[in-house]
Amino acid sequence: MEFLVLVALIALLLMVHGLRGRLRELDVTLRSLDDRLAEFVRSAGLPTPPEAATEAAGAAANVLDPEPAAPAPAVDITPPAPEPDTMQAAFARQQQDDIAASPPTADEPAPEIPATPEPPVMPEPEPVATGGGEEPPADKPRDYADFERRFGTQWVVWIGGLALALGGIFLVRYSIEAGLFGPGLRVLFGALLALVLVGLGELARRREITSGIAQVKTAHIPSILTAAGTTVAYADIYAAYALYEFLSPAAAFVLLGLVALATLAAALVHGPALAGLGLIGAYVTPALVGGTQPNYWALYIYLAVVTAAAYALARMRLWRWLAITAASFALFWMLAGLFDANAITAHAFHALVGFALASAFIVAGFLYGPPAERGRFDLVSCGVLAGYLFGTFLLVLANKHDSIAVMTLLALCAATIAVAWRSEAATPAIAAAALLALLIIGHWSTSDYFIVLHQPGGVLSGLPAVPRLDGMRLHLLFGAAIAAMFGAAGYLAQGRVVHPYAAIIWAATGVLTPIVTLVALNYGVTLFERSIPFAALALLLAALFGIATETLSRRSFAPGSAAAAAIFACGAVASLALALTFALERGWLTVALALMVPGIAYIADKRPLPMLRQLCIVLTILVMARIAIDPRIVGNDVGTTPIFNWLLWGYGVPALSFWIAGIILRKRGDDYASRSVDAAAITFTALTAMLEIRHLMNDGDIYHPSAGLGETGLQISTGLAMTIGLEHVRARTHSIVHDIGARIIGTLSFIGILISFGVYTNPMFTGEPVGGMVFNTILLGYGIPAILMAILARQIRDTRPALVYRIAAVTAIVLALVYLSLEVRTIFHGPVLIGQPTTDAEQYTYSAVWLAFGVLLLLAGIALKSQPARFASAAVVILTIGKVFLYDLAGVQGVYRALSFICLGLVLMGIGWLYQRLLFTPQRADETRPA
Repeated sequence: MEFLVLVALIALLLMVHGLRGRLRELDVTLRSLDDRLAEFVRSAGLPTPPEAATEAAGAAANVLDPEPAAPAPAVDITPPAPEPDTMQAAFARQQQDDIAASPPTADEPAPEIPATPEPPVMPEPEPVATGGGEEPPADKPRDYADFERRFGTQWVVWIGGLALALGGIFLVRYSIEAGLFGPGLRVLFGALLALVLVGLGELARRREITSGIAQVKTAHIPSILTAAGTTVAYADIYAAYALYEFLSPAAAFVLLGLVALATLAAALVHGPALAGLGLIGAYVTPALVGGTQPNYWALYIYLAVVTAAAYALARMRLWRWLAITAASFALFWMLAGLFDANAITAHAFHALVGFALASAFIVAGFLYGPPAERGRFDLVSCGVLAGYLFGTFLLVLANKHDSIAVMTLLALCAATIAVAWRSEAATPAIAAAALLALLIIGHWSTSDYFIVLHQPGGVLSGLPAVPRLDGMRLHLLFGAAIAAMFGAAGYLAQGRVVHPYAAIIWAATGVLTPIVTLVALNYGVTLFERSIPFAALALLLAALFGIATETLSRRSFAPGSAAAAAIFACGAVASLALALTFALERGWLTVALALMVPGIAYIADKRPLPMLRQLCIVLTILVMARIAIDPRIVGNDVGTTPIFNWLLWGYGVPALSFWIAGIILRKRGDDYASRSVDAAAITFTALTAMLEIRHLMNDGDIYHPSAGLGETGLQISTGLAMTIGLEHVRARTHSIVHDIGARIIGTLSFIGILISFGVYTNPMFTGEPVGGMVFNTILLGYGIPAILMAILARQIRDTRPALVYRIAAVTAIVLALVYLSLEVRTIFHGPVLIGQPTTDAEQYTYSAVWLAFGVLLLLAGIALKSQPARFASAAVVILTIGKVFLYDLAGVQGVYRALSFICLGLVLMGIGWLYQRLLFTPQRADETRPA
């Protein structure tokens, strides 16, 4: 019985050899049997030995992955003898279940269930010999048989085929240089050599089939011989046409076409070796056989035929590598003669024909191209089309925007739109086309190459020549054409595509191309001066984009429709900003870019597309870059009117725009977009105030090399006011940008107080006139900052660390004390505070004013219930006491010394009375008497 089970298992293994799926099924079956056996043991009340389960799992593992292993030791799992009727009934049920689960076949007897199942002993597999690229075992020497096989059967054959092809080409070249044969014999011998090689290849192929050696993995000698023959045929026909002029263009075209078709047919039989060595070798032929005077028309007709054959073969066999290589060679040949202006028409022909062939055979889902996967982009299709567009772009640059080259690029842009319209797989190519077209417009409008001197004619012929931008009509036509093509196609393509990114690409090119074209043309024609025609065009664009947004919003849902509508809405906002820029002065470009940010933020709030929030970041960076280039925005035309000048528009309007945009963006989250806009808002607000102050204090010169006490005081007061405002905003928004902004501006203001007011702008050191009695630079430099610092200290008392609060409070008191002292100095000395002696009356006034200031601090501390204010009052009073006793006692004479002490005594008595009556009220005797 055990022998029959072993035979059945071996037969089963032989039947499922090499089929992994059947082995998994066998594993499941064995595990099921094991579970049933365990269930049987549990139902019979028998103990389950762990060794039996382990042995069964090892048997199943050996079936799935047979590895050499030692036989498992026999384990006795015989249970105690149960009752006879129970054991017999259990085995009967188990046998019926097994037979029902796996019924026997006609060729195989039904297996019998043994009384004690034992795992089958698997035969030890034979060791597998390593070969090919696998590493041999460490204990065996390296085997070089595989290297020898590859060398003898593949490498030498490949090199031999290449040598045959090059030998035929060099033979023709040598015959030319040595003059051994006439042109006719050279062409004849070349044709004979090509026929011989092709014939040998076909003969070898037929013998290979009859001999039965075609299954051997070697280099395919028949295909390599045929490839060498076709390469020689290409070279021979090309030499007969381009070098010796034996053939007319029509005859050469026909013969090259026949060779290409023959090569195509042969490659279908011989495989990729012929395609690689034959067709790609055909691209190298003109370089090996060509003469000293290039004939571009002959070259490009030849390449057109070769390219058509390569693309057709790549399409039929779906060889993507062949299509990419053929396109690369075609672009290389275009670059070879790029700077030859006499052959620009031939170059244009090559670009147009190559693009047409690639569209017909390579682009997935278009004409004869391979089938496209719905909703997916094909990188090969897009890359090949982009390659021809790039070659034409270089042709335009190399030939100084020749009209033929420019019109060729325009034709390829239109063709790209047409191809992408039919094939969604090629949609990314329209982005490449739009980018290259915009680069051409930008290069024309910004380059000095196109500025020529124009001599006026007629009655103005005597005037000197004036510079003029050349090619204006051509580029205006080109710009209008690409703006109309991409704009219309970007709108009409919505709803036709399946991939949402395709809709976004169409919409982005449809919006950006007209806008960027309008900006570039405006700069090239007017240098950003006022232009009502360009403003009207911008308004027209805004209207069209607005209509597109409205119609797309009303359509039913389609992939990418929401994003496309948002992009068109952004285009409407940008166009309105451009209209404002073109209609007003050139500085409005900065304002227009800033005004776009809240508009796009509003659109992003209504249509939450992440790309729109990122666009706000880009626009913010552009505005910052524009300011960095020229902080005056409009150069020397800032104006001299205080406040209401170009600085207010150039900085104030962007600041307001960024504040509004930040509020809108924060509704949907505190991300990089909202933070960047908030940072720009803080920056532009600070710059607006700083530059306006410099403009006001320096007669319109914001680059004035120095700053006085009044200007410094205004700058620091502005910084403190901004810090107060940011602290208030931070409490509502909890934004890290507002928090950091308040810290930075507050710290800079404090440093300015220490450095400027302490040393550099202190009128006691500089001798700078301070102005009038009350309204003077001392008020600007010390009085107003003291009040603002006190307000700031009060505001941050519970929101900032205690040390920061104490520093702010002490700074406010010191500023106030210095302000009062300098005001007293001004009363006694006039605008100039140095150079005159200090009188006794002045010294007495200092003491009186300080005491009054101390009392005011005490009253404020009592009213506000602020212990720090009362401590500050005590510090001022102590300072005054020290001055009276240490200085006035010896330095002040006469009645002022007496008045100093009398005043000090009265004030100190009053302070004591305030403390006793208002702060520490004494208790009555009846209140303290115990009950």
